[in-house]
Amino acid sequence: MSVLIVVNRPQNWPLDIKMGEVVAARDYLTNPKYYRLRGARVFNLCRSYRYQSTGYYVSLLATARGHKPLPSIETIQDMKSAAIIRLASDELQELIHSSLKPIHSGEFTLSIYFGRNMAKRYDKLCGYVFRHFQSPFMRAKFVLDEEDGWQLSSLRTISANEIPEDHHDFVVEVTQDYFENSRATAPWRSAARYDIAILHNPNEADPPSNERALEKFIKAAKKLDMDAELVEKDDYGTLSQYDGLFIRETTSVDHHTYRWSRRAHAEGLVVIDDPDSIVKCGNKVYLAELMDLHRIRVPKTLIVHKGNQEEVLSEIGLPCILKQPDSSFSQGVHKAMTEEELHDRLEALLDESDLVIAQEFLPTDYDWRIGVLDGKALYACRYHMAEKHWQIQRRDDKGKTHYGKVDTMPIEDAPDHVVNTALRACKLIGNGFYGVDLKESGRRTYVIEVNDNPSVEAGFEDRVLKDDLYLAVMEVFLKRIEAMKEARD
Repeated sequence: MSVLIVVNRPQNWPLDIKMGEVVAARDYLTNPKYYRLRGARVFNLCRSYRYQSTGYYVSLLATARGHKPLPSIETIQDMKSAAIIRLASDELQELIHSSLKPIHSGEFTLSIYFGRNMAKRYDKLCGYVFRHFQSPFMRAKFVLDEEDGWQLSSLRTISANEIPEDHHDFVVEVTQDYFENSRATAPWRSAARYDIAILHNPNEADPPSNERALEKFIKAAKKLDMDAELVEKDDYGTLSQYDGLFIRETTSVDHHTYRWSRRAHAEGLVVIDDPDSIVKCGNKVYLAELMDLHRIRVPKTLIVHKGNQEEVLSEIGLPCILKQPDSSFSQGVHKAMTEEELHDRLEALLDESDLVIAQEFLPTDYDWRIGVLDGKALYACRYHMAEKHWQIQRRDDKGKTHYGKVDTMPIEDAPDHVVNTALRACKLIGNGFYGVDLKESGRRTYVIEVNDNPSVEAGFEDRVLKDDLYLAVMEVFLKRIEAMKEARD
């Protein structure tokens, strides 16, 4: 992979960096040599990234050419957003406080060079800021608030000419260290056609994929000549280095998983699941309206607010199911058995959300789960209810989760009406990766919910297809990445 260091004026470049080709920004933008170059890593060290400046266009055209710019256009825009900077400040609050506690003034400016600082005590903070906003040279301004303590108030890129002369040797050292150790120049990188980031949380109690399944996804990617790599929340700034993002952490709109998905989509990566699917599947009010509008059968449903909560008893009856709008996979779902329990549950839920879902209770021995990707059914499971419980999972008094047994079968052995109903429901959402939960009651099939980011655990959903299940998912990534590359060319 070629490494280009793009600057405004190479003749005035003050840093003696031995790795990479130093290129004038105007040359990069206009010379056909760079337009035709494939697989380049572009370090954009222009003086300014303001909108429609030369630096802005370097990152913009690098993205269009399929190059990997640092910073990306998304990073440039994020650094201008007070809301996103505030969000990053909140996420890093504890680290910011501990790092800046000894400082007695009301403001502090920190120079960040590829995630490092001249004072080693700030390296951890610099590294975290760099991973959130991956730009080579930055200055971060922190202010001390009387109530909230230290806050990241602004962040801006700086050119090499703004780096103090007595910092030059240090900056050359950390820059070359970054080039030598980053994914951009690692020798094993050139072996694979494309690179997939798999976002996961090793500390998540009930992740969508267990450790063995994650390993199988990585092996499946390798069979297709792709490199898949596990990443975590703090690796946010590395997104632009990949061709695809596969989210294997429970998603939510008000969560870093959505921010990852949104940014990956904006930067032109193939992302599963896409931000639109996360938004649609993440809200049960939306799903209830959508299914009703398209005449897909769901349990009798009432969208409840403080003005109609007294109607639940007459419209739905008891027992009934109450759901938080953003609930998923049995979480945030409650059963009310009595009128008093209904009242108490509703009051608690309406304190958290203006709208709540109330549904009739349909007792069954198991729920169907149909896994759907790219509009095709991949697997069919029957999730049996946990022992002495009405859901497929039960948490005991000690916090331990107990599950019912899982039957996995070939798609062709599942009832046609169950599979077809699942496919109809997914078609209304998109072409992402979905897990459709359904119930059969009498002769009728009901959609309970459509989840993005469905479970794929080794030993359960893969019992029929085995390694071919993981290969099928990675084949979709390959197909979509190649289609995107062809569209760009």
